[in-house]
Amino acid sequence: MAFTPSKDHRRREREQKKADKRRAREEAKVEKLAAEKAAAELAAQKAAAELAAQKAAAELTAKEAAKQAAAEQEARIEAEFEAELQAEIDAEKKDAEKKDAS
Repeated sequence: MAFTPSKDHRRREREQKKADKRRAREEAKVEKLAAEKAAAELAAQKAAAELAAQKAAAELTAKEAAKQAAAEQEARIEAEFEAELQAEIDAEKKDAEKKDAS
């Protein structure tokens, strides 16, 4: 006669199979949550890096604007100085011409 497993043994195998499936589903959920968390952290890091890059670009732009404003101020001062110097030179020439004419 052939050996057949008992009903109790078959029941235990079914229960074990169900438990294995349940454990596999739970592990898959945990792995999925971990992957989502890692993706969220990566996205947050990427956003922070982008924000830092934008901030650095804004600071650089601000620095360049400040440098340009300083250069324009310097050029304006230089132009005023040259205009005053030229006016003094012209005044001296006129005085010299008046003295020569007298």
